[in-house]
Amino acid sequence: MEHNTENMQKKDEDSKELFVFDDLAKFLEEDETLSEYTKQLKALRKDGVDTIFSCRQEIIEAKKDRMLSEEAKRQRINDNKEQIKKAKIIAAENKNEETRITKLAVAHVNSIASDFEKKVRERENERAVQHKAAYLESIKQIEEEFRQKEQDVREAFSGQLSKESKHEKREELATIVAEKKSALFDAKNKYVSAVWECKNIKHQVYVDRVQQNINLRNSKTNIFENITLSFKDYAFNFTASQFFLSNGLYIAIIIFFIVCIIVAPLSGNGNLLSLPNILTILEQSSVRMFYAIGVAGIILLAGTDLSVGRMVAMGAIITGLILHPGQNIVTFFGFGPWDFTHIAMIWRVLMSLGISIISCVLFSIFAGFFSARLKIHPFISTLATQLMIYGILFFGTSGTPVGPIDNSIKELLGGRWILGVVNGNLITFPKLIIPAIIAIIIAWFIWNKTILGKNMYAVGGNPEAASVSGISVFWVTMYVFIMAGVFYGFGAFFEAFKANASAGTGQGYELDAIAACVVGGISFNGGIGKLEGAVIGVIIFTGLTYCLTFLGIDTNLQFVFKGLIIIAAVALDSVKYLKKR
Repeated sequence: MEHNTENMQKKDEDSKELFVFDDLAKFLEEDETLSEYTKQLKALRKDGVDTIFSCRQEIIEAKKDRMLSEEAKRQRINDNKEQIKKAKIIAAENKNEETRITKLAVAHVNSIASDFEKKVRERENERAVQHKAAYLESIKQIEEEFRQKEQDVREAFSGQLSKESKHEKREELATIVAEKKSALFDAKNKYVSAVWECKNIKHQVYVDRVQQNINLRNSKTNIFENITLSFKDYAFNFTASQFFLSNGLYIAIIIFFIVCIIVAPLSGNGNLLSLPNILTILEQSSVRMFYAIGVAGIILLAGTDLSVGRMVAMGAIITGLILHPGQNIVTFFGFGPWDFTHIAMIWRVLMSLGISIISCVLFSIFAGFFSARLKIHPFISTLATQLMIYGILFFGTSGTPVGPIDNSIKELLGGRWILGVVNGNLITFPKLIIPAIIAIIIAWFIWNKTILGKNMYAVGGNPEAASVSGISVFWVTMYVFIMAGVFYGFGAFFEAFKANASAGTGQGYELDAIAACVVGGISFNGGIGKLEGAVIGVIIFTGLTYCLTFLGIDTNLQFVFKGLIIIAAVALDSVKYLKKR
């Protein structure tokens, strides 16, 4: 067998005329050498890997077959398991030969496909040039044809005509102009379609090559081919207008960061890209990550949440009251002041975190119920929730800060680990980054690996269609609001580690969270976006604020920059949505 395959490989391929088809698969079907390789692989796999696969399928079908008795089902499964054991022995014996033949077959396909691709590329490039020339010629003919028609009408119009005749000539001229535009439009469409066909034929050749190689490898892929195919797919679908529409905002932000990096040392503010600065940006992003993750799900449902900032204040006040190192100076609705120092710290932490989460979830359920059941837009229901919490907190605490939390727990959960000294700078790692990473992983899993995540996209994209397909729009909406409340509760708990909490804590956080989601590509139109976008959006917004502060830009002017980014992000999102309609 080895001698035969070597002889086949040494055949003089140059003497074989290469007929260029549009379909590489069709051309490969007529190749005798490849046919022989395929026969050899089928023979080697027949009693081995193919039998293993078919027996495993038989076992799956037997387990699902309700018509079989338990005894017959057990017998069939055992018989297939015995066949699998025998097939594994044969597969092991044939493995080396199968691998060798597979490599020869794939190399042969790649050799043929390379020549094939080259000829197809040359032919299609030539056809594209011919199509362009034909298009330019057709434009020229259309222009000449309608120029004469327009000239005849204008000459007649300049003569002595009655009012009615002039009106008729105006209509005739308008008709000619409209016909000209239509003819030009049709010519352009024909040209674009022809060029796209040439481009598609060139692209399909490599797709056929990869598919053929996958078949030869018995459905196994190759990482190099996958990367190349992904690159070719991107190049095939790439258009400059779509690229800048999708990434224009990110390009502008990157340019802004580059300018800040260059300007910072020149202005005497130091190196913006130093490791301590980067870790500080990530630390500031970590707590805000919880708010963005929470509101991202609601935006995915084509809603929003204006109560985030008040939720933060509520949870932070609860945490500050319970974790205060002594007797609180704040009374709540006349009750207190309290002293929780007699309770073990572990229970105080769990109590503050639990009450913070429960409080945020209850108010989220309140807002979510009115949006899910009565179809009130979340803008209104969360605005009402925001005002309620705001009033309760200010009336209950009189706006007095609750004071700092115990330093021991603050350092344990919200402090920094010392990593060492680099270039004379003490490098410390913020502990708050860890819970933010855990939150991102959990949220990503929910969005991408659960039924709730799939239903979120379905309800956000088209709630009517989702309802018809059996999805409960009410419960999906409620679950998303509950999930948001849980993330708000965690974020509010960690917010108390940063500053003395009061009823004014978290002011404007909802706008930052919403803006981060929109900048990250989560569409207000619903059903579009990824969680990764919200994460990137938080880091971008936090980095933007840090850069402006680092350069000494007035805090009030920072709102101008944020506003411009938000309106640009929403405008681009609206343009993309309108183009898809």
